[in-house]
Amino acid sequence: MRILVTGGGGFLGQAICRLLVTRGYEVASFNRGLYAELDALGVRQIRGDLADADAIRDAALGMDALFHNAAKAGAWGSFESYRLANVVGTDNVIAACRAHGIGKLVYTSTPSVTHRANHPVAGGNEIDTPYGEHFKAAYPITKTIAEKAVLAANGATLATVALRPRLIWGPGDNQLLPRLVERARAGRLRFVGDGNNLIDSTFIDNAAQAHVDAFDHLTIGAACAGKPYFISNGDPRSARETVNALLGAVGAPQVQGTIPFGIAYAAGAVMEGLWKVFPLKGEPPMTRFLAEQLATTHWYDISAARRDFGYEPRVSFDEGLRRLAGAWNARCSA
Repeated sequence: MRILVTGGGGFLGQAICRLLVTRGYEVASFNRGLYAELDALGVRQIRGDLADADAIRDAALGMDALFHNAAKAGAWGSFESYRLANVVGTDNVIAACRAHGIGKLVYTSTPSVTHRANHPVAGGNEIDTPYGEHFKAAYPITKTIAEKAVLAANGATLATVALRPRLIWGPGDNQLLPRLVERARAGRLRFVGDGNNLIDSTFIDNAAQAHVDAFDHLTIGAACAGKPYFISNGDPRSARETVNALLGAVGAPQVQGTIPFGIAYAAGAVMEGLWKVFPLKGEPPMTRFLAEQLATTHWYDISAARRDFGYEPRVSFDEGLRRLAGAWNARCSA
């Protein structure tokens, strides 16, 4: 079986490719750049931009299934850049599946599509947790549009499913953990609120396994076809415990300081204004959306994924920490 993974060079994308290769599939990855890690796995790389309909259609030729993992993430950037990557790119992926008669599409979504300002979620499920409203960032807006398009595309010739993994971490992370470590070592990391809000997270191997589990069960008319699913380790912990456990695994300083939500939210609003008015580089260190995310309880029920495609977190939070520490130490000593 030949499978195309968009964004296969990313943190989750590489884990998905690795798992597919070990199962004997012929895997290709559609990326904007080239990655030595994918070469080492024997994954064929195809360079292109998701917003280029011809490029993704050509890449999908001859494929039997497609994992759409690529996206523009983050809390800052022009709306148009997010729209092109997340909305137009997803529309192009769906069109490519239809053009070539590809029967399976596994889409990587995000729990952020259900975010509501100052609205805690404790054990939310896919039925009782509606899509969010009045988003303050382009990322959740465009991912919501894209997820709805993927689920609407499910039908008689194309089976689709959307997975919403929460806070992915583990060996190979080149985004979340390095930023946490950098800010913790600089003494610039604080919890928004008291840090006791419960959140869940997903070890990288579990996130990749969930995608392959969904793929295994996805057929026309399957229980999981046309539906979204929350994915996590199924082990919610406080933001304080989660962050300090990750920092501890890599020998970074623990975080104790806090900042009231109101102050963080106001600072985010000011910084958004400054970044819009002046040509400042990078992302603001705080935004209103980020303040809401960091201060609010967000954890989700994964029983639907267990029921419909047999997902079970195989790597516990504590085992994941041990693996993270081992990989981090090996990298530092290399």
